[in-house]
Amino acid sequence: MTTGTSFQIGNVAVGLDTPLFLMAGPCVIESEDGCLQIAERLVQISERTGVRMVFKASFDKANRSSFSSFRGPGLAEGMRILAKVRAETGLPVMTDIHEPAQAVEAAETVDCLQVPAFLCRQTDLLCACAETGRPISVKKGQFLSPAEMGNVVDKIRACKNDKVILTERGTFFGYNRLVNDMTGIPVMQQFGCPVVFDATHSTQQPGGLGAASGGRREMAPLLARAAVASGVNGLFLEVHPEPKKALSDAASMLPLDWLEGVVRACKGIFEIVHG
Repeated sequence: MTTGTSFQIGNVAVGLDTPLFLMAGPCVIESEDGCLQIAERLVQISERTGVRMVFKASFDKANRSSFSSFRGPGLAEGMRILAKVRAETGLPVMTDIHEPAQAVEAAETVDCLQVPAFLCRQTDLLCACAETGRPISVKKGQFLSPAEMGNVVDKIRACKNDKVILTERGTFFGYNRLVNDMTGIPVMQQFGCPVVFDATHSTQQPGGLGAASGGRREMAPLLARAAVASGVNGLFLEVHPEPKKALSDAASMLPLDWLEGVVRACKGIFEIVHG
């Protein structure tokens, strides 16, 4: 395996040779209290399992299936809430952005910027993120091969940022279906970047409910274990205390009560794989 540069997301070490880490949180910021409740549980689980965690939530979901779907509180309010989560829990925080103009303002608050899968080839967006100096997590487009993500990495490095994470989240298989190719994990690691596996989005059925995406959340723990067995460096899991009431990705998010068991199982597999 190629040895890449290790870096920090807050107090979380990220690299090809670092311990297993987790990015977790609700799909979208629904409320301040809700985010704090989830973040506090993440802190407890991290302390019990020894797995470092980054809190993730979106201030705006600009790619919802329906115009009427809930999108989030917006940039200013979203950054206020994420700043409070970080201040009160000590967790690093991350969010996704959709437009280059959002990069600088978001980077003033968050420890990591995320580029959504549908936007992973947008050069101006990638460079705007890179120029903030923050670590960048790029979701692999559902329409791209793992090898094509090398071009994404090259764009970010050309903009003078080497703190890149690539995230696998499934590949389109016909309509309303995603599949995962675990051989893509070592392919993307060859670019010198740590690879994260997004187990919850990988269970999505995009647009499968007509005006919303379906999903099979019960398959996320299985996929997470398979990815860790395949050598992935970190996991991405969207969680919610009551997923059926979630305002986004209700069908694919994990119940928060499942999280500790999943983390423990995956940590055990990780330690076997990495010796």
